[in-house]
Amino acid sequence: MSLTDIAIRSARPADKLQRLFDGNGLYLEVSPSGGKWWRLKYRIDGKEKRVSIGVYSDVGLRDAREKS
Repeated sequence: MSLTDIAIRSARPADKLQRLFDGNGLYLEVSPSGGKWWRLKYRIDGKEKRVSIGVYSDVGLRDAREKS
């Protein structure tokens, strides 16, 4: 299921790091302190890698999907 802007805005910090997945390796990481970062997971030669796309609010959902 794809993320929506409403789901992203309503995501609240928890005791542990949360990951809200959008699809194709794109997800939003919500830290216990309240920060929200876009991340992209991918594999090269069987090894999992991830890259940061930006901070939510600076990089919106549409922009994050375009960059992934």
